[in-house]
Amino acid sequence: MNSEHSYELLIVTGMSGAGRSTVGNALEDMDWYVVDNLPAQMIKPMAELFSRADKTLPRLAVIIDARGGQFFQDLSEHINVLKSSNINIEVLFLEANDQTLVKRFEQVRRPHPLQANGTIIDGIQAERSQLLTLRGQADYIIDSSDLNIYQLASKISESFSSQDVKKLQLVVESFGFKYGIPTDADLVADMRFLPNPHWNESLRPFTGEDKQVSDFVLAQEGAEEFIARYVSTLETVIAGYLRENRKHATLAIGCTGGKHRSVATAIEIAKRLGEVSGIEVRLKHRDLGKE
Repeated sequence: MNSEHSYELLIVTGMSGAGRSTVGNALEDMDWYVVDNLPAQMIKPMAELFSRADKTLPRLAVIIDARGGQFFQDLSEHINVLKSSNINIEVLFLEANDQTLVKRFEQVRRPHPLQANGTIIDGIQAERSQLLTLRGQADYIIDSSDLNIYQLASKISESFSSQDVKKLQLVVESFGFKYGIPTDADLVADMRFLPNPHWNESLRPFTGEDKQVSDFVLAQEGAEEFIARYVSTLETVIAGYLRENRKHATLAIGCTGGKHRSVATAIEIAKRLGEVSGIEVRLKHRDLGKE
């Protein structure tokens, strides 16, 4: 292949029912060339065909599912081979929790492809086991449990719409530990070491988006020291991500309920990281508004 160029290939895989079809449609809408359910053995020849083309071709996305027995073991091996070539290959892994997957299969009244004579949950567990190695190779992990098809398509658009974007797309996401840590978090910070505004009756009705709560949280002993040092550490991490050509990461910042401390801190950290070159920051409050 021509070693002077790098060709972009996206492998889309993950749990059955997590939204691969939605992702494929979203990529096609952004002028990707999408191939569904391609055998692992065919990925390298197709990528090489694209790389040898004389004219500019669309980016290539290959959607692969769990059907095929030893298929995923072969896929992992092919990914390792491709990553050592001049093809710019990335892996997108789609995740969802068991409850969501069961509900989706029941809604469409179809069996899980791996459940055989068992139940849907049997198929899901078998698939999770098969996908452990592949999940570890992923450059992107998206949890679609709380996303409808439009939200998932929007997330794909944010991550993959521009071929020439060299910046890291960083999501700074506040959350409440009592609702669980975000599955797709790459980094997690815990703000429960600060006093909780929930126990202050004058602050309880407000959130970290309100000035009185933000001022209270950021004025606490240790808050400014933590934020300054953490942002400094994140700058080092982000520089490494950029060197490794990583394009998307999620920083989750948690407190007990995801309403006060995590929200105020996420806003402040997002503001400071927004001044760092090489990244685009998007702020998200996952649990704001929950009781």
